[in-house]
Amino acid sequence: MQRPNYKKALYHPIFNIIRKANKILGLESYVIGGFVRDFLLNRGNAKDIDVVAVGSGIELALKVSELLPNKPKVQVFKTYGTAMLRYQDIEIEFVGARKESYTEDSRNPTVENGTLQDDQNRRDFTINALALSLNENTYGDLLDPFGGIKDLDKKIIRTPLEPGITYSDDPLRMMRAIRFATQLNFKIEKESLNAIKTHNKRIKIITKERIVVELNKILSSPVPSIGFLLLEKTGLLEYILPELTDLKGIDEVEGQRHKDNFYHTLEVVDNIALNTDNVWLRWAALLHDIGKAPTKRFSKKVGWTFHGHEFVGSKMVFKLFKRLKLPLNEKMKFVQKMVLMSSRPIIIASAVTDSAVRRLVFDAGETIDDLMTLCEADITTKNPKRFKKYHNNFKIVRQKIIDVEARDHIRNFQPPVSGEEIIKTFNLKPSKEIGLIKEAIKEAILEGEIENEHSVAYEYMLKKGAELGLKPVK
Repeated sequence: MQRPNYKKALYHPIFNIIRKANKILGLESYVIGGFVRDFLLNRGNAKDIDVVAVGSGIELALKVSELLPNKPKVQVFKTYGTAMLRYQDIEIEFVGARKESYTEDSRNPTVENGTLQDDQNRRDFTINALALSLNENTYGDLLDPFGGIKDLDKKIIRTPLEPGITYSDDPLRMMRAIRFATQLNFKIEKESLNAIKTHNKRIKIITKERIVVELNKILSSPVPSIGFLLLEKTGLLEYILPELTDLKGIDEVEGQRHKDNFYHTLEVVDNIALNTDNVWLRWAALLHDIGKAPTKRFSKKVGWTFHGHEFVGSKMVFKLFKRLKLPLNEKMKFVQKMVLMSSRPIIIASAVTDSAVRRLVFDAGETIDDLMTLCEADITTKNPKRFKKYHNNFKIVRQKIIDVEARDHIRNFQPPVSGEEIIKTFNLKPSKEIGLIKEAIKEAILEGEIENEHSVAYEYMLKKGAELGLKPVK
């Protein structure tokens, strides 16, 4: 493979400014890590750059800011010896070269000043240890002490040092290895993969927040199943998402079997990844069947059943989000709602009535399109005729949703007759009759008995009021 001209990586004017700052301060500095890797992989222009200085990264950042025309503000983090500034469209982080040592019970290292070699030694993977010189005499030269270029060519994730040390020192690197393998469609080198299996329990010392960052990046990848299969293969998934590993396996009783819900789930996630970048909808796909493990039963009459798995699964979502410290807000409620309703469109697909569609749209509201996307992704049958039939049924449901919504305006439903109007009409105090009338109007609209219009609903209100023994005041 012909090597690119590495100097072309330094296309942004910020690099020349850093070179000038180096000369003034008598420092050496290098751009290192993801920026170099992604340039060599032609992954587009980076939005952030890591610069390592042999000396004070903070001092270098301040000098660079001084030399820039707009004198951007420098954020200094003295505790970590780092500084950050933003210039044009890029965020640049400066850090002094350092040497790290770890203790058994923490991923937070003891840090001391070091050489560029020390800094490259502490990098997680060979492809992230690549560095380009920003110094006057060697500007643009590539430093590749661990064969990172060869690993890029071979599409391999490999650690600079012995993998057992790398992963034991900082167990988050196990997640990062799998995340990079997923994002880049690379293979994790055999020794490295075995080391992750050996040290998988060490993931327990990593904060849930850091784990979730990596999980979200895996979920946001083009083919998320690559990462989840690796998480399962290495034993990490059992510590992170046991709800998924509980879905593994196929039971057989009296010759009747059920599908492996773990591998089905990964197919659903890959399917939905083709149609949405919404990570929370992808979470819904990942968790849509987690209620099947606790609800699995065998009946001699009907075989394997998972009755109520959607309801149970939606309850499990809350516990899972709380445990992983995922946001317990509207995002969680969205995932819960998707899991709870994940079978509804499938149930009505074989007999698409207006009333069933109205109720579906009423319950799903603004999330109806996401729900349909999830249900379409849930079709994983390998039978071509069934596959075509199910998708055709969902096309009918989607068109019916459009037709019903255009006519009946059920999405974001607001009662055409308000509680205040019912009170005023019948001169009522707060009472159960108000709720009964409102519910009756809603049901009549959803069943198609009356149109979703004020005048029609008002007449229906008078009728229901009369049935309850109420008379309108004059």
